[in-house]
Amino acid sequence: MSATSAPFGLRPAYHPSGLDRAAAVSNVIESGYAQNIFKGQLVKLDPATGYIVRGTAGDPFYGVFNGVEFTDTTGRRRVSNYWPTGTQYQAGSLIAYIWNDPSVVYEIQAAGSLAQLTAFGASFDVASGTINNGSTTTGLSACTLDTTPATANNSLQFRVIDIAPYPDNAWGDAFTIVRVQPTEQQYLGIATGAAVIYPAAVNT
Repeated sequence: MSATSAPFGLRPAYHPSGLDRAAAVSNVIESGYAQNIFKGQLVKLDPATGYIVRGTAGDPFYGVFNGVEFTDTTGRRRVSNYWPTGTQYQAGSLIAYIWNDPSVVYEIQAAGSLAQLTAFGASFDVASGTINNGSTTTGLSACTLDTTPATANNSLQFRVIDIAPYPDNAWGDAFTIVRVQPTEQQYLGIATGAAVIYPAAVNT
């Protein structure tokens, strides 16, 4: 049973094509950006700067962060699970790895219990209280899925498409682990609160 809160952020489970590789995106984090970005955390494109920044609960997002490499100001090449706040790097040296394909299916632990009747097919945001949580030791995100579904004919950030098939995980567990797919990803062009553009099992 998923009785313990042990969040691991968003981790890819599979891609319908069989390929769930992260994209290598050059120089997409601004040098000196003063926030941690953890592996498994949402990131979004900032139209004011052209860089990615930490994602926000309820907003369309660009993808899920999967680490970074860059050359620091001393000339040393660095590889990290996460972007350490305030890091400076040599111009043109940064590569960020981001799952930005809207077809990727992720696993995430909910912030509480999810029941099959009300969660399967419904859409949810990442929990606002955990979206930026993570460990600077492991570099891993600790974000969770909120347990309040979208209202009728509306969409939130992710749609629950399955329960994660583990022996100790079941619908109704205290901290259910589910599989989700993006519904408000920036590449999809769906604005917050827009009507769902494909059939929904619950939100109709």
